Amino acid sequence: MDNTHITTTAATILAVVMMTLGTTVSADPDMLQDICVANLNSAVKVNGFACKSNVTAEDFCFEGIAKPGAINNSVGSLVTLANVEKIPGLNTLGVSLARIDYAPGGLNPPHTHPRATELVFVLEGELDVGFITTANKLISKSIKKGDVFAFPKGLVHFQKNNGKDPAAVISAFNSQLPGTQSIAATLFSAKPEVPDNVLAMAFKVETKDVQKIKSKFAPKK
Repeated sequence: MDNTHITTTAATILAVVMMTLGTTVSADPDMLQDICVANLNSAVKVNGFACKSNVTAEDFCFEGIAKPGAINNSVGSLVTLANVEKIPGLNTLGVSLARIDYAPGGLNPPHTHPRATELVFVLEGELDVGFITTANKLISKSIKKGDVFAFPKGLVHFQKNNGKDPAAVISAFNSQLPGTQSIAATLFSAKPEVPDNVLAMAFKVETKDVQKIKSKFAPKK
């Protein structure tokens, strides 16, 4: 075997390895520096936030999830985010947290996180939780204080407090800004609106039923 053939073979192997590494799925891009504290006021957005220069310890601290939040909505749950918008120091680090509080009977409605897997740790109470696979299989379980449950990236999931006492979890995400799309709110309160006939056909209901549901999501005057 001559050197030319060896060189060509090595180059081919290297190319395959690089392609394999390049297709590895991760929630956020890897860091290229120690820190890049987000400049939340910058108009520059390149798949993240521009870095600011005047960094302080406060950029890495947030006290907002230490205590339960006030629940005053129709679904009986409240999500308090601790993402890059609350902790600028998380920029490029690929992690974030949230606290979710549930009133008795409260629901965190079916939703997805398009950019992250979620891991919940139950602080108090008991919850019925579940996610739905792309084969429409429901994976569900009742979890209690101290339990951990994972919701795979991008899959529709929910949490429901069927108990008589309040419940709370801490959620961890492998993204600085995982994003949330609540299924019902996304479809029935989008602006501009999703056409009534599209939703009627999708849900196999009458147009008047779609309009009634949309009215439930309309902002209160």
